[in-house]
Amino acid sequence: MSRIGKKPIPMPAGVKYTVNGNTVLVEGPKGKVTALLPAGISLVQKDGAIIAERENDKQAAFHGLARALVFNAVHGVTAGWTKELDIVGIGYRVELKGNGVVVFTLGYSHPIEFPLPAGIEVAIDPKQTHVTISGIDRQKVGQVAADMRALRKPDPYKNKGVRYTGEKLKKKVGKTGAK
Repeated sequence: MSRIGKKPIPMPAGVKYTVNGNTVLVEGPKGKVTALLPAGISLVQKDGAIIAERENDKQAAFHGLARALVFNAVHGVTAGWTKELDIVGIGYRVELKGNGVVVFTLGYSHPIEFPLPAGIEVAIDPKQTHVTISGIDRQKVGQVAADMRALRKPDPYKNKGVRYTGEKLKKKVGKTGAK
């Protein structure tokens, strides 16, 4: 039995879910999120919570996955998901342009324009070195954060670049000169 899969998903007030084939639509105060269920996994509501059940042991590998996908959707429509990035480096900054475009200045010869997908919101601090990405779809929020980080990955020698807030970096020692 999957330890993650057998945990019940609490259903907060104001959240509804509908299953149509292998697609789960979760509606809540912040919006709607769809999640795909693997074949052989079904959802049952008991005591105000959702429980993921599998037909047989062949779906054991997908049991925890299905529960996690539905939990992420329920959490997204109630509280939402956020990721935070720090921009570190002299002259490195970020600003929000109109129409959902984020402009990064990361030491290249040109500024980088990053269009935001639908359903993603970005907040930038006044110092222009901290970005907060938020939305209701966990996968989309994480992917946007990873794409922004990939624009200038943290340099292991000078620790400059775009990094997740709280990310621990190993700083490498540079070359030592010949003596």
